[in-house]
Amino acid sequence: MQMAQVLGTATSTVKHPSLTGSKLLIVQPYGVDGTTPDGLPLLAVDGVGAGQGECVMITSDGRAARAMLDAEATPVRWTVIGIQD
Repeated sequence: MQMAQVLGTATSTVKHPSLTGSKLLIVQPYGVDGTTPDGLPLLAVDGVGAGQGECVMITSDGRAARAMLDAEATPVRWTVIGIQD
């Protein structure tokens, strides 16, 4: 798991069938200190209803992505699994 900030949303006119109905977010991951950006922004599938500006937890766990999307095969790498209080 890694903390990230939601920068905005992404829209796709053509996408993998496993992503039908899913919201795509652009997130900026942070390092362990929680304030230093860690790399470039990422595309993540929203599983919790996060919005722009919120601090979220992201994971690259493929099993969690497949379970969240109810799909045996999906190209998803990053998913949002929580919102920081």
